Amino acid sequence: MTVTIWQVAREAGVSVATVSRAINNKGPVGDATRRRVLEVAARLRYVPHGTARSLITRTTHTIGVLLPDMHGEFFSELIRGIDVAARRHGYHLLVSGSHSDRAEMEAMLRTTRGRVDGLIVMSPEVDAEALADNLPETTPVVLLSRPVPGSRCASISVDNYGGALAMTRHLRAAGYRRIAFVRGPAGNYDAEERLRGYRHGLGTGAEILLDGDFNEQAGYQAGRTILAMQPRPDAVFAANDGMAIGVLAAVRDGGLDVPGDLAVAGFDDIPIARYLSPALTTVHVSIDELGSRALQRLLRAIESPARRTHRRETLPSTLVVRESCGAAAAGRAATVIAAVDDHDHATARRRAGVPRARDAPVTAAVTRPSGPGPPHRHNHRGHPK
Repeated sequence: MTVTIWQVAREAGVSVATVSRAINNKGPVGDATRRRVLEVAARLRYVPHGTARSLITRTTHTIGVLLPDMHGEFFSELIRGIDVAARRHGYHLLVSGSHSDRAEMEAMLRTTRGRVDGLIVMSPEVDAEALADNLPETTPVVLLSRPVPGSRCASISVDNYGGALAMTRHLRAAGYRRIAFVRGPAGNYDAEERLRGYRHGLGTGAEILLDGDFNEQAGYQAGRTILAMQPRPDAVFAANDGMAIGVLAAVRDGGLDVPGDLAVAGFDDIPIARYLSPALTTVHVSIDELGSRALQRLLRAIESPARRTHRRETLPSTLVVRESCGAAAAGRAATVIAAVDDHDHATARRRAGVPRARDAPVTAAVTRPSGPGPPHRHNHRGHPK
């Protein structure tokens, strides 16, 4: 039988109001009385009724998290970052996936009414209309990966463009000339920004694009397609690590060597990337920090509604060079490669000292171009993984 607050009050010999003040640590209660109430509550295994308490305090100490999916290391790391920060501040999480379905996304938003104090949303389908139609105006929201034009929500994203630009320039500096790109789903904000960085980094090189959807199977199919190309690309840059892992599997099944026959690179630096064989060259994103910062921004909005900001924040990304494309310094490679013909890129890599495999990982900070990049388009949607 569920223990009620009245039973605790009767057992402790105090009023219901005193029990409430003691448990919630609010209002005047003597130390001895507080200890007695808490001891009785613990002995009876009393659990405060969250709904009733929220009606009084108008808070639930619960944060809603809406993601496009919950499969894979990216989302587990993201949720971990949010959860650690939430528990540190005494909040619980209510997590749901929209499965990239607008109807499910809107249903989830409606479900959170009165059940959460704020929301962290990462969804390709979310827009200002969906937020306005399905959430109270007073509910604070922090968006991950993309701003929503017309909304009054703060947003946090990673430097997708700069990371992809740095990766493509590194591959070119290492002597690779036919660099294929496995892109994410059309309309996805992160995917479009990474594609933009790849295109800018190619310079005068010809782009080679393959369709993908951020899943390993799409990467595997792209890898099979690449192996059949004539002439075959000498490097593949996948828009996320999941697809890069699929490419690695396809190359292995095709009997070729990475990076000797084909260099492979990804984006995100999920935990398993460094443990692959060969270890994956990728763009590092601090995934757990992305979640932690979103939670902290949301709590500031919850605790100080009058000081809510709609600022957009971008986390830096970092190039991490590992064995899957060689680990030579890009600057040295670029000096040699500039003087050779594109058809002699393999010789250029040897002259530049680019190793074939098994080098110790090195990191290089991402740099953005000094001038303005291509025009930014706002027809993007959610997040990659």
